[in-house]
Amino acid sequence: MRIAIINGPNLNLLGKREPEVYGSTSFEQYLELLKHKYPQVQFAYFQSNVEGELISKIQEYGFDWDGIILNAAAYTHTSVGIGDAIKAIQTPVVEVHISNIWARESFRHHSYVSSNAKGVIAGFGLLSYDLAVDSLLGK
Repeated sequence: MRIAIINGPNLNLLGKREPEVYGSTSFEQYLELLKHKYPQVQFAYFQSNVEGELISKIQEYGFDWDGIILNAAAYTHTSVGIGDAIKAIQTPVVEVHISNIWARESFRHHSYVSSNAKGVIAGFGLLSYDLAVDSLLGK
């Protein structure tokens, strides 16, 4: 199975940024743990702070990969373009958030991703990604 993980703005700062919210592990460190836990999965990983680059990656993986795990970060709440890209592809997308977005500021309660995603996982820290992999594996 091939799963692409796409992370949006500021997630390159995981491990450094607001550790009380996001933890002290970088995503690269965490990705190594995921690869070890799921040896049957071929992972691709992409992170960008640029909206158009995220849309291009969604389109790139969106027709021949088995799943996409997307943490669009702040673009979740602002990007019609990312929502439209998900709607346009065939690959199932699981929306992931490290924090519980509904326990945060009210502007974070709306998602342009959710209505086109297979499901939403939020608030379990980096474990949210494990749960997304499990859902794509049918566990």
